[in-house]
Amino acid sequence: MSAFFDSNILIYAYSTDARRQRALITIAGGGAISAQVLNEFTNVLRKKQKQDWPVIEAALQSLRFRFPDIVPLTSDTHAAALALARDHTLAFYDALIVAAAIEAGCDTLYSEDLQHGRSIGGITIVNPFLGGRRGDP
Repeated sequence: MSAFFDSNILIYAYSTDARRQRALITIAGGGAISAQVLNEFTNVLRKKQKQDWPVIEAALQSLRFRFPDIVPLTSDTHAAALALARDHTLAFYDALIVAAAIEAGCDTLYSEDLQHGRSIGGITIVNPFLGGRRGDP
Protein backbone atom coordinates (compact mmCIF):
# COMPACT_ATOMS: atom_id res chain seq x y z
CA MET A 1 0.00 0.00 0.00
CA SER A 2 1.39 3.40 -0.92
CA ALA A 3 0.13 6.29 1.16
CA PHE A 4 -0.36 10.00 0.60
CA PHE A 5 -0.79 12.35 3.55
CA ASP A 6 -2.99 15.43 3.73
CA SER A 7 -1.58 18.37 5.65
CA ASN A 8 -3.83 17.82 8.67
CA ILE A 9 -2.12 14.50 9.46
CA LEU A 10 1.30 16.18 9.46
CA ILE A 11 0.01 19.11 11.50
CA TYR A 12 -1.19 16.74 14.23
CA ALA A 13 2.18 14.95 14.14
CA TYR A 14 3.87 18.26 14.98
CA SER A 15 1.38 19.35 17.64
CA THR A 16 0.56 18.68 21.27
CA ASP A 17 -2.97 17.62 20.30
CA ALA A 18 -4.31 14.29 21.59
CA ARG A 19 -4.21 12.98 18.01
CA ARG A 20 -0.43 13.44 17.78
CA GLN A 21 0.44 9.82 18.61
CA ARG A 22 -2.00 8.41 16.05
CA ALA A 23 -0.62 10.81 13.42
CA LEU A 24 2.96 9.74 14.17
CA ILE A 25 2.03 6.06 13.87
CA THR A 26 0.24 6.77 10.59
CA ILE A 27 3.18 8.54 8.93
CA ALA A 28 5.78 6.10 10.30
CA GLY A 29 5.29 3.77 7.32
CA GLY A 30 6.27 6.52 4.89
CA GLY A 31 4.51 7.70 1.79
CA ALA A 32 4.13 10.83 -0.27
CA ILE A 33 3.16 14.47 0.16
CA SER A 34 2.85 17.39 -2.24
CA ALA A 35 4.12 20.96 -2.33
CA GLN A 36 0.56 21.98 -1.43
CA VAL A 37 0.77 19.91 1.76
CA LEU A 38 4.00 21.72 2.71
CA ASN A 39 2.36 25.08 1.97
CA GLU A 40 -0.70 24.31 4.11
CA PHE A 41 1.50 22.93 6.90
CA THR A 42 3.57 26.12 6.88
CA ASN A 43 0.49 28.33 6.93
CA VAL A 44 -1.10 26.52 9.90
CA LEU A 45 2.10 26.49 11.94
CA ARG A 46 2.59 30.21 11.34
CA LYS A 47 -0.98 31.55 11.50
CA LYS A 48 -2.79 29.22 13.90
CA GLN A 49 0.01 27.88 16.08
CA LYS A 50 1.98 31.17 16.02
CA GLN A 51 5.27 29.31 15.56
CA ASP A 52 8.45 31.25 14.87
CA TRP A 53 10.10 30.86 11.47
CA PRO A 54 13.10 28.84 12.75
CA VAL A 55 10.69 26.28 14.27
CA ILE A 56 8.73 26.08 11.01
CA GLU A 57 11.90 25.78 8.92
CA ALA A 58 13.18 22.94 11.13
CA ALA A 59 9.85 21.12 10.83
CA LEU A 60 9.88 21.55 7.03
CA GLN A 61 13.44 20.23 6.84
CA SER A 62 12.35 17.18 8.82
CA LEU A 63 9.38 16.63 6.50
CA ARG A 64 11.56 16.95 3.38
CA PHE A 65 13.89 14.33 4.84
CA ARG A 66 11.01 11.97 5.73
CA PHE A 67 9.26 12.53 2.36
CA PRO A 68 12.06 13.16 -0.17
CA ASP A 69 9.90 12.80 -3.30
CA ILE A 70 7.52 15.72 -2.92
CA VAL A 71 4.86 15.86 -5.65
CA PRO A 72 5.03 19.26 -7.38
CA LEU A 73 1.96 21.26 -8.33
CA THR A 74 2.00 21.49 -12.11
CA SER A 75 -0.47 22.64 -14.72
CA ASP A 76 -1.30 18.96 -15.30
CA THR A 77 -2.04 18.50 -11.58
CA HIS A 78 -4.23 21.61 -11.73
CA ALA A 79 -6.16 20.30 -14.75
CA ALA A 80 -6.67 16.91 -13.10
CA ALA A 81 -7.90 18.64 -9.94
CA LEU A 82 -10.43 20.68 -11.93
CA ALA A 83 -11.88 17.48 -13.38
CA LEU A 84 -11.93 15.78 -9.97
CA ALA A 85 -13.64 18.77 -8.34
CA ARG A 86 -16.25 18.84 -11.08
CA ASP A 87 -16.86 15.09 -11.35
CA HIS A 88 -16.74 14.22 -7.64
CA THR A 89 -18.13 17.39 -6.04
CA LEU A 90 -14.91 18.15 -4.19
CA ALA A 91 -13.66 21.49 -2.95
CA PHE A 92 -10.90 22.56 -5.32
CA TYR A 93 -8.06 22.40 -2.79
CA ASP A 94 -9.21 18.93 -1.71
CA ALA A 95 -9.25 17.93 -5.37
CA LEU A 96 -5.63 19.14 -5.67
CA ILE A 97 -4.67 16.79 -2.83
CA VAL A 98 -6.46 13.87 -4.52
CA ALA A 99 -4.89 14.71 -7.90
CA ALA A 100 -1.40 14.79 -6.36
CA ALA A 101 -2.04 11.45 -4.63
CA ILE A 102 -3.11 9.91 -7.94
CA GLU A 103 -0.09 11.42 -9.68
CA ALA A 104 2.17 9.90 -7.00
CA GLY A 105 0.67 6.45 -7.67
CA CYS A 106 -0.76 6.10 -4.18
CA ASP A 107 -3.73 3.92 -3.30
CA THR A 108 -4.50 5.43 0.11
CA LEU A 109 -5.02 9.06 1.09
CA TYR A 110 -4.87 9.76 4.81
CA SER A 111 -7.00 12.79 5.62
CA GLU A 112 -9.21 14.00 8.42
CA ASP A 113 -11.13 16.34 6.10
CA LEU A 114 -12.35 14.06 3.32
CA GLN A 115 -15.02 11.36 3.61
CA HIS A 116 -13.60 8.24 5.28
CA GLY A 117 -13.90 5.16 3.06
CA ARG A 118 -14.68 7.07 -0.12
CA SER A 119 -12.82 5.96 -3.27
CA ILE A 120 -11.86 8.47 -5.94
CA GLY A 121 -9.73 7.64 -8.96
CA GLY A 122 -8.37 4.43 -7.42
CA ILE A 123 -7.56 6.07 -4.09
CA THR A 124 -9.28 5.17 -0.84
CA ILE A 125 -9.60 7.93 1.74
CA VAL A 126 -8.80 6.89 5.30
CA ASN A 127 -9.29 9.00 8.41
CA PRO A 128 -6.71 7.46 10.77
CA PHE A 129 -8.42 9.00 13.77
CA LEU A 130 -11.47 6.79 13.19
CA GLY A 131 -9.41 3.58 13.29
CA GLY A 132 -8.79 1.13 10.48
CA ARG A 133 -5.61 0.53 8.55
CA ARG A 134 -2.43 2.19 9.83
CA GLY A 135 -2.53 3.19 13.44
CA ASP A 136 -5.14 0.79 14.77
CA PRO A 137 -5.15 0.88 18.54
